[in-house]
Amino acid sequence: MSRRRDPHTRDLFASPEPVSVGFDPEVIGRGSLASQIARVVSRTTQDAREELGITRRQLAERLTDRLGRSVSETTIEKWASESAEEHRIPLDAFVALIAETKGYEALGFIPSLFGYAVVEEKYVEIIEMKQIEDHKRLLDARMATLQAKARARQ
Repeated sequence: MSRRRDPHTRDLFASPEPVSVGFDPEVIGRGSLASQIARVVSRTTQDAREELGITRRQLAERLTDRLGRSVSETTIEKWASESAEEHRIPLDAFVALIAETKGYEALGFIPSLFGYAVVEEKYVEIIEMKQIEDHKRLLDARMATLQAKARARQ
């Protein structure tokens, strides 16, 4: 009789989930910001096709519905093309693209340009606790320094 795995217990041997979302730097690559944006769009649409089976035609229909304006397959192809520099994805379309493809890795692109990361909400409290712990450590060190100075004066 085989034992069924408890779906609520994590596999101790599995790789941990990444804390932040974003593409590997190799995906985004170097070059102009316009080229990097095109690569993010291209990879997001490619991942949606491979992982969810969403074609660019279907994606165009979904973006049209979400944005309330016409988005064609050709438009998506231009957004994903590094050579079509005059056609960059508008911010509202970028947000809709992420929502429709569940391409959350793309969320990390803009913050990464400024040294920030995007984390799931479930990690926010843990990060804040770590910040408080670090701050407390600094306060404790300052308190110890002040106490040593005070004792030296007595």
